[in-house]
Amino acid sequence: MALHNDYNERVSAATVATEPAASTNPYNFRQRVLLNLISWLGFLVIRAIGPTLRYTLSFEEGAPGSDAVRPVIWVFWHECIITSAWHWRRREIAVMTSRSFDGEYIARIVEKFGYRAIRGSSTRGAVGALLGMRRELEQGRSVAFTIDGPQGPRHVAKPGPALLARVAGVPVCAFHLAVDRAWQLRTWDRLIVPKPFARVQLRFSRQLQASREASDAELDQLHAEMQAGLERAREFAEASFETSPPAAAAR
Repeated sequence: MALHNDYNERVSAATVATEPAASTNPYNFRQRVLLNLISWLGFLVIRAIGPTLRYTLSFEEGAPGSDAVRPVIWVFWHECIITSAWHWRRREIAVMTSRSFDGEYIARIVEKFGYRAIRGSSTRGAVGALLGMRRELEQGRSVAFTIDGPQGPRHVAKPGPALLARVAGVPVCAFHLAVDRAWQLRTWDRLIVPKPFARVQLRFSRQLQASREASDAELDQLHAEMQAGLERAREFAEASFETSPPAAAAR
């Protein structure tokens, strides 16, 4: 229950909860210039590499059976943002991004690929963001969480999607994308930048469901199963390329 107490206190009344609006102009001139440069550079890099990537999809028993099901709550590790952004482009999936500087340029990049950015994270704007994600689900769209974001710890799932699954009555599904040839940045998430013409293994775990009447103990169990599903998906996807040379490190 400890994992969910703080979120539960704020999200249980999701239909009425509100938070102060974020500043309409939170960035200075230098930051606005950098945001434009970084977001366009990120977009162009993904747009250049993306069409060369070769995706293979694999589904665990109990997985949705398609990457096009909706609505569903997708969860994945932060390191897979680039390969995920290209694969699900132009599907109007709502993605939670933090209200930090890093979260803002990520939001701007994914919006250029047809995603709907919902600002907020486990540390800032959590209630408002979860409310926004719930509205997207109610309108029939899927949502996605970089589940160990915005700043880690790496490969440790946050509880937000489990709570959203209970409130919205929508299943959660974890996935992982492994790449046979990539650069791996020395950032906290070890971001994967696939090399041109790389092969990508996309593995889906079985979907998980929480009833609207689920207890805190049941949510704890769902959270644990979500973590396990993420780990199984990663292990399976990476094992597909276990004979390939390791990804090169880059600054």
